[in-house]
Amino acid sequence: MPGKQRHLFDIPRDICYLNSAYMGPRLHSVTKAGRAAVETGRAPWSLTSADFFETADHIRRVFAGLIGSGEESIAIVPSVSYAMAVAAANIELKPGDEIVLLEEQFPSNVYPWQRLAAECGATIRTVSRPKDCDWTTAVLSNISARTALAALPQVHWTDGSRIDLEVVGRRCRDVGSALVLDLTQSLGAAPFSITEVKPDFMVAAAYKWLLGPYGVTYLYVSPARQDGVPIEQTWMGRYGSEDFSSLVSYQDAYRDGARRFDAGQHCSFILLPMALEGLRQIASWTPDETASTLREITDLIASRAGALGFDATPSSARSPHMLGLSYPDSVPSGLLDALAAERVYASVRGRRIRVAPHLHVDDEDIERFFAVLADFAP
Repeated sequence: MPGKQRHLFDIPRDICYLNSAYMGPRLHSVTKAGRAAVETGRAPWSLTSADFFETADHIRRVFAGLIGSGEESIAIVPSVSYAMAVAAANIELKPGDEIVLLEEQFPSNVYPWQRLAAECGATIRTVSRPKDCDWTTAVLSNISARTALAALPQVHWTDGSRIDLEVVGRRCRDVGSALVLDLTQSLGAAPFSITEVKPDFMVAAAYKWLLGPYGVTYLYVSPARQDGVPIEQTWMGRYGSEDFSSLVSYQDAYRDGARRFDAGQHCSFILLPMALEGLRQIASWTPDETASTLREITDLIASRAGALGFDATPSSARSPHMLGLSYPDSVPSGLLDALAAERVYASVRGRRIRVAPHLHVDDEDIERFFAVLADFAP
């Protein structure tokens, strides 16, 4: 039920936080795990070689369960840009190939492909924002026999308008295109299935909808791509690295699956316990149930905003956890300051107010938001 999970979040009653797409709200359990991890680090003599691997592998299992993959397909890296560098290093393009991107797509899933296109003689094909918010149809119309790569999100980060990735995945397979996904703005709050979409690479940062800390990111690598070349030659990615007494017996072979793509020092003894607690809570709620509850909240916000004259992202075209409230021209300059003065927090992206609640949001939060928004109606 909306608001019934507020006790799990470290959010004061006088804060109305509608900005989970900026940074996810902190769970009490995640804070507790971080504090305990800091205390553990005071006694480095207590750490064993197993501590370098066990929490990371536990995270792989929980994350794999969320997306329906095997844990051997999960790597742990520090950022989306790192993960995209891994993907770019393992996708071959040739002159004349096309890379499909969205207009105003988040830059971490744009810059690597701009560089790769320049290096290989490929071209970028940018899908223009559709007036009806139907990104799926727009993307499909831009995928052709020339498409060698589609690099996409599940939802547009500015307003929550969604893409049907199952349909897009089938189209990519039909034309022989690679598919690389950044699900940072949806995974954990919207349903997703690896087995239905079948991307080559998929990445999601922990610190938004997966309720983890900044600095941890999860990378899925399809089995067909797991014999690729990592961008780091970390010792922990090599076969037998669990045996510290034999580390100078250098190995050519990598550890099984996607572990070769792990970043160096990915086993952060503070960040990983926090990340694991976030994943456990998401798994306990399940993305389907979270999405269903968040849909109630965002539908209510869209309805009330529409009555004030805002143009909200249509329910049929948006993901359940996020929406944009649009002005005809631009957002009034004083809106964010007025919201912050009442300790209400949302984001402005372009000419839209981006509203991104989580399961802590209740009726009181919504009333406080609209008490300010009504003074800035179009």
